[in-house]
Amino acid sequence: MKKKYILYAVLFFAICLFPVAGLAVPEREEVSENRTRAKAPALKDENGWNPDFLSDAGEWFQDHFGFRQELVTVNALMQGKIFGVSAAGSVIQGTDGWLYYQDSLNDYLGAGLMSDRALFNVAHSLSMMQEYAERQGADFLFTIAPNKNSLYGEHMPYYDSLKVSDEKNMDRIVPWLEKEGVHYAALSQVFAEQEEVLYHKKDSHWNNKGAALAADTLLAALGREHLPYVEAPGETRKDFTGDLDKMLYPLALTPEEEIYYDNDVFAYVGEVESNFDSRITTVNPSAEGSLVMYRDSFGNALLPFLANQYANAYFSRGIPYRMEELSEHRADTVIVERAERFLPEMAENPPQMPAPLMLPEGDISEREGEVSELKAEQQGNYVKLSGVIDRNALETDSRICIEVKGNMYEAFPVSLETEKGHSDSGFVLYLLEKWQQGAEEISVLVQKDDGWQRIYTGRIIL
Repeated sequence: MKKKYILYAVLFFAICLFPVAGLAVPEREEVSENRTRAKAPALKDENGWNPDFLSDAGEWFQDHFGFRQELVTVNALMQGKIFGVSAAGSVIQGTDGWLYYQDSLNDYLGAGLMSDRALFNVAHSLSMMQEYAERQGADFLFTIAPNKNSLYGEHMPYYDSLKVSDEKNMDRIVPWLEKEGVHYAALSQVFAEQEEVLYHKKDSHWNNKGAALAADTLLAALGREHLPYVEAPGETRKDFTGDLDKMLYPLALTPEEEIYYDNDVFAYVGEVESNFDSRITTVNPSAEGSLVMYRDSFGNALLPFLANQYANAYFSRGIPYRMEELSEHRADTVIVERAERFLPEMAENPPQMPAPLMLPEGDISEREGEVSELKAEQQGNYVKLSGVIDRNALETDSRICIEVKGNMYEAFPVSLETEKGHSDSGFVLYLLEKWQQGAEEISVLVQKDDGWQRIYTGRIIL
């Protein structure tokens, strides 16, 4: 009996030491998880001894212990295949082998919907971008890439019973876009009309044929004639591995079918590691026009189709959108593509561009109101002004104007995180004005009924 206990103890400690011993094995360079792993801890930093060394070491070990990828895969396979649940917090295990991105769950459940003011913030900011683009002589188009479970939710697990609402931000914003006159291409409607599934089973994005359909829709909305990509011949190969599959089963990947189109006539400018690079420039001498596209990861598969159609194209994942890039690239077309799950973030991140001058229409009355979190900061060539207005001083679609040095500028309406919590009644504007040393006097005006109200006048220090 004693030998049995000794054997059990030895086996227990051997299992515990297995990951530690595995540290001697060279790590795989490929990391499938969609996050940055902890760096090796340092006993000293620039401030001297590192008081967080032990916690840093724990985080490093958790991310780097021996045979980590193998153990993560085994754990995920056991939970997924036996219990039907996901071992990765960022992945939802669906039925019939389908995987979904966790960040799309609120949209699917209709939970945490954006307020009407937040929807206005996005729509009106886009209308201001569109006006800026049109003043530069460029066509403007906005589109939303639907979440996979918004189109193909039939393989979602038990979450159906937890739905709060059937409403979606993607649908609720459409009337606001129409009211603001934003040129919009409704991809959700186009995809819903297709009988064929055009998203990957184990990836969060559309497949190449889905990207071809999206590109056809965008180009048609822009009035650019071309042979439909979705009807072009392609080669189908079973060699695609999805991002969700890599996160969940890093060493037990299941290749999916993908269609490949052999019609690329564009060339990359400079070294490009992948279509997910933050900034990519392409050229096609046989085409005409210049495109600037602000996009996210859904733009990876879109890029070749659009690059083929323009003599020069620039694709950026940078946030905020830098609108001066339109003149830098002499754009005659601007496309903004954003995934459905990122709409709330759009309300928080207005583009960077010179605030447009405006002349408020109607009477201007005086009314005392609260403006908090007011600050000015230098950002490159701009002075960025931001603040939060008392919600009671605003209507749902009130525009905001800032007076500086006798000039009136329209501010972007934004959603901000404050010391008191989340607020959808914030504002941001970028000025190229030279700021005096010390303080400048500003006034804040808000649109109310048929006129404007000056609710704040004070000095602000840069």
